[in-house]
Amino acid sequence: MSVTTKKQLKNAKPLAVKAAPTPTPTPTPTPTPPAHHISTPGFPIVGIGASAGGLAAFEAFFAGMPANADPGMAFVLVQHLAPDHESILTELIRRCTRMQVFAVEDGMVIQANCVYIIPPNTDMAFLNGALQLLEPSAPRGQRLPIDFFFRSLAQDQHECAIGVVLSGTGSDGTLGARAIKGEGGMVMAQTPESSEFDGMPRSAINTGLVDYELPPGEMPAQLIAYAARAFGKLPRAATAHSPKDVSALKKIFVVL
Repeated sequence: MSVTTKKQLKNAKPLAVKAAPTPTPTPTPTPTPPAHHISTPGFPIVGIGASAGGLAAFEAFFAGMPANADPGMAFVLVQHLAPDHESILTELIRRCTRMQVFAVEDGMVIQANCVYIIPPNTDMAFLNGALQLLEPSAPRGQRLPIDFFFRSLAQDQHECAIGVVLSGTGSDGTLGARAIKGEGGMVMAQTPESSEFDGMPRSAINTGLVDYELPPGEMPAQLIAYAARAFGKLPRAATAHSPKDVSALKKIFVVL
């Protein structure tokens, strides 16, 4: 290296380092509501559970509905059904009531003055104003679909939840009735004397939490009177149905 070059290096000044530009702060995005949020209904939802002897109880229940007035609530029927046979319960209930009767589809939004019936081989839950269908979480013979539905109804609707336990063997519906009462809802049970099979209603009654013990034909008048006192003016007409999407994650929360 030449002497001149050495002197140039010795006397050279370091290059000025340019400061990095100050980053422009990114504005915080405004939170937006979930795309599939569904507001809760403004009317009571009546879950009705039955097993053996349930058809006669259902028929008596709907025969007791007033012929000249809408009840102003929705009815969801949960019956123990054979998992490998198509149910004709929907057609049978249509013969007993002037209300619209629907076999439940996943994500179906409920409306007042309509009846909804669980399909075979499913668990059903209520979430954000819609009925959700799930694969059964327990083996056949150990399933408690009435408890499953009542508990989800209680968690979602609180004091607007109503549970009715009709004829059947075993104790399905008892834990669900406890959940409904724990959230401020109301529970009815069929009188054991009027039940073809009194196991389920008797089990619910033995908790001491049942508000009304009645034959099925007397339940509608009491339901309407209770709803008028508790909720005031209720919807008079049903509107069109459209399925709503609810995320799989929310369904998992229901199962848990």
